[in-house]
Amino acid sequence: MPRSLAFRLAFLVLACAMLALSLKPQREIVAPAAKRWFKGNLHTHTLNSDGDSAPLDVARWYKENGYQFLVISDHNVFTETTTLNAALAEEQKFLLVPGEEVTTRSGTLPVHLNAYNPRELVPPATGANLGELLQNNIDAILRAGGLPSLNHPNYGWAVSSSDALRLQGLALIEVYNGHPLVHNRGGGGSESLDQIWDVLLTGGKQVRGIAVDDAHHFKKVGRELANPGRGWVQVHCTELSAKEIMRALASGDFYASTGVVLDDVQVGVGVYRLRIHAAPTMKYTTYFVGAGGKVLAKSYELTPSYAAAAGVKYVRARVEASNGDNAWTQPLFPVPGA
Repeated sequence: MPRSLAFRLAFLVLACAMLALSLKPQREIVAPAAKRWFKGNLHTHTLNSDGDSAPLDVARWYKENGYQFLVISDHNVFTETTTLNAALAEEQKFLLVPGEEVTTRSGTLPVHLNAYNPRELVPPATGANLGELLQNNIDAILRAGGLPSLNHPNYGWAVSSSDALRLQGLALIEVYNGHPLVHNRGGGGSESLDQIWDVLLTGGKQVRGIAVDDAHHFKKVGRELANPGRGWVQVHCTELSAKEIMRALASGDFYASTGVVLDDVQVGVGVYRLRIHAAPTMKYTTYFVGAGGKVLAKSYELTPSYAAAAGVKYVRARVEASNGDNAWTQPLFPVPGA
């Protein structure tokens, strides 16, 4: 074959290949879905256990008061949400998630654990002692596909940090509960819920802290009553779905609050940044807390930040407002180099 003809054929093959590539559909690059903050309550009761209102009325209260999701956690009752969601759910605006408060006793001590988004009813398990009872119920919740939470450890002064430290598979612990009988702040030599949480984190337990209502009373309002609207979580999710809410809770992509609003929480490699949404006349103090509950740093700014040095086992933030409201963010755990 003459060299000129061979050259022309090679050029033609190359041109055809380039044309084919130009006609091939290009894969569309899809940007990750943006996350939004969704407000939800994880612990409330209805007439199905010891609340004073019907499930539909309870769910309606939360929807009408600015919440985007709700878990009804009646004692040893699995709240199936299909009917309630058919009546009240709105896409990306309001959703009910299945739940149950698995309730039993160890002798005279009340043992309550919430099961979030289980597939079915979780009957309370038995145990020879408090530790075994707690662990058996956590295991039962996990088998049912639920996310287990230790509820109000100081209710009845039932569960100490040393009890909780032995547990395996615990995902969440209540660091604030709105019921008037749960002793959030401890006292008389007993630990606060914040202190119990820090013992778990210091011991290497990757447990997240939540704030809840534990509401029972919707028909009357009083300090001595368990009213709604006292504690909640703000989850950072790409969509309002049970799956995405559970992901956020399990991974710590949320914060807990009794009134403080955070516009942003950024947790990077050894760096922790917040942006506080300022309310009129309010002042704020942010504490960055580490192992043993030690305060690592304090800030009065609306954009507090903390750069953790190697060797810091974990860091979390607690924001206190001048009116007594709080917010708790989740631990960066462990800090690289620790």
